[in-house]
Amino acid sequence: MTQPLLSRLARFGAALALGAGVLAAPAHAEFPDRPVTLIVPFPPGGPTDAMARRLAEGLKQELGQTVVVENRGGAGGNIGAEAVARAKADGYTLLFGTSGPLAINVSLYKNQGYDPRTSFAPIVRIGHLPNILVVHPSVKADNAQELIAYARSHPDQLSYASSGNGASSHLAGVLFNRMAGTRIMHVPYKGTGPALNDLLGGQVSMSFTDILTALPFVQSGRLRAIGLASADRSTALPELPTLAEQGLAGYDVSVFFGIVAPKDTPPDVVARLNRAFIATLDSPAVRDTLTKQGIVPATDRTPQALATFISAEVDKWGKVIRDANISID
Repeated sequence: MTQPLLSRLARFGAALALGAGVLAAPAHAEFPDRPVTLIVPFPPGGPTDAMARRLAEGLKQELGQTVVVENRGGAGGNIGAEAVARAKADGYTLLFGTSGPLAINVSLYKNQGYDPRTSFAPIVRIGHLPNILVVHPSVKADNAQELIAYARSHPDQLSYASSGNGASSHLAGVLFNRMAGTRIMHVPYKGTGPALNDLLGGQVSMSFTDILTALPFVQSGRLRAIGLASADRSTALPELPTLAEQGLAGYDVSVFFGIVAPKDTPPDVVARLNRAFIATLDSPAVRDTLTKQGIVPATDRTPQALATFISAEVDKWGKVIRDANISID
């Protein structure tokens, strides 16, 4: 066989091998093919962080990949949220969002680097943590109507503690004053712990806090429960009526939790993540853990439902913040 013929056969064989290799290679690896990062926009150790880490454990089984929880606190959750908004839209960077970064802060901060309505691809709404209005036993009121009547006749004499300016516990009091026609003074603290300590000591009159935090003190008689600040009653205190039932129709202040990804995340990746989160949330271990933390699960967990909810919350709190002329910077 001549040398030119051998050379041509060799080139032909190489081409066939290359073509076979191309046909055998997969077009794209199935999502996810590497660890996923779940950013918590608050410091480690808090209830949001604990919830995210419990979810991450369950997601590992559903996704077949490790889910790494990364804390990026600061600016009321804005730093972590903005990091996700600017991340690559491939589904590998997610935000464990709450009411602050996903609804409230856009109206509080003048130079926020993202918009919760347009900067994210919603994945799933997890649920909400009901808030409760509690008063120090020295306050002469056993229900919302008695509290409102006393506050109206004693303007600026009652005070409510919050975990800080712009927090949901602050805005809960702003909304209460507006709807009830009262003038109850706001006293901001650096966190829920200091606010609760002063409430227990009688330095402030009342507070809007989560039911899980308040429940032991209500049961021991150190605080008096006036009403649920959420739309529905709580299984933890089923006999306690909501503030809406007591005359403040439409009053609803709860901290909600949801998962979002950067905008333009591919729809098939969003769908894959949505299925994985729902399966994890429905697992007995995770469901029991969240129930013990006081979380009320969302009934509609589609991405579209979270998008609609976020938009409504932005509008709701935007009006409250503008009417009260509240600004962080």
